[in-house]
Amino acid sequence: MIHAQDTKFINVTPPAAIVDNASYTTAEIDTLGYDYATIVVYIGATDIAMTALKVTQSDTAGSGHADISGLTWGSDTNIDGSTSALPSADDDNTFQVAQINLVGRKRYLDVTATAGNGSAGTFAAIFCILSRGDEVANTAASQGADEVLAV
Repeated sequence: MIHAQDTKFINVTPPAAIVDNASYTTAEIDTLGYDYATIVVYIGATDIAMTALKVTQSDTAGSGHADISGLTWGSDTNIDGSTSALPSADDDNTFQVAQINLVGRKRYLDVTATAGNGSAGTFAAIFCILSRGDEVANTAASQGADEVLAV
């Protein structure tokens, strides 16, 4: 088995119109049956810093979310040992990544992402890759995809 191919993709925020001075609408991530989550925030064109970017967790779907210590941009430490920074106006076409060991965590994750008030705003798309599942994801549907090609 190739572990990198045994994953499930979750669409948290699809590519959409630019957001200015508002929060992104996000889909909650149900992590049941998986040991790891990688959340990727892909920042496109932006003319302003984001005002919030963090990951939250809850035992109950749709409510009771609380911040996860270590996953708040702008205050928590990154893997290089420095204080993380919120994506800025100069961060066009970059990835912001949260790597999460789900063992001992609450079942549901969500992302809080808020664009600052610029002249245009920020393009962003967010997705999650769940890995190390209890069951092998061996169909396109079980991997959260429309089509999967493999060689």
